[in-house]
Amino acid sequence: MTKTLLVTDSASDIPQGASGICVVPLEVTFGSDTFQDGVDLNHRQFYERLIESDQLPTTSMIPPARFAAAFEEGLAQADELLVVTLSSKLSGTYESALAAAAVYPGRVHVVDSLNACIGEAVVVRRARQLLDEGMGAAAVAAQLQQERHQVRLVALLGTLEYLRKGGRLNAAAAVMGEVLAIKPVISIEEGEVAVLGKARGSKNGANLLKKQILAAGGVDFSRPYMVGYTGLSDGLLQKYIADHGDLWETETHQLPQGSVGATIGTHVGPDAIAVAFFAQD
Repeated sequence: MTKTLLVTDSASDIPQGASGICVVPLEVTFGSDTFQDGVDLNHRQFYERLIESDQLPTTSMIPPARFAAAFEEGLAQADELLVVTLSSKLSGTYESALAAAAVYPGRVHVVDSLNACIGEAVVVRRARQLLDEGMGAAAVAAQLQQERHQVRLVALLGTLEYLRKGGRLNAAAAVMGEVLAIKPVISIEEGEVAVLGKARGSKNGANLLKKQILAAGGVDFSRPYMVGYTGLSDGLLQKYIADHGDLWETETHQLPQGSVGATIGTHVGPDAIAVAFFAQD
């Protein structure tokens, strides 16, 4: 029986050491200090530095050589590899994986998730689901290339400060937005970040997030789904789950949860909450 190893990058925010998944780290740089995401800089340490820093950190794509080393190690354990990467529209990581995979024709299959953080994570978990059902890597890769367009990632931001720091919002608009307690709702649309709407106050923002979930036709609970948060505490996420249980309480008693790391956290800052799922057909 063919053995397949699943590989992803740390932008998926899947923890190092996750069962049956090899996670290749991106690099995160604060000034002169560079860390391997999830290896020598965990999510809590990242947000502690982010909050204290006047300048935004930078994240670097995974170079082909690092993928090549991971692929060589992986193929020593398995017959083939299935690789799911961060959106090609947000990073060169996908192209790096393709370059490294060219050395192993037919043995390494690379899929662009067209997503990031927990949106990428549900694609990885869908891959795991299909592999566990007995599909081979090539067949799973083809399936994911179809299903990735059904993934919805929607997030409610807690602050505009980091959009301002990153140059995505001018200072005057950011100050006015904070005064009016404006809460943007963003998504990943075909691999790129898009603003879906803005609400005044956290309650209206959470309601807007719920509307976006319903507008997608609701959650397909037969495929992976997940909620996440940025920052040092999941308090806002737990409140959201409690307030909007009607979205999932008849389908599941426990939502898979995780923290969002450097790749997206750099740009949105702490106190954001997010939901990722496959939309109903």
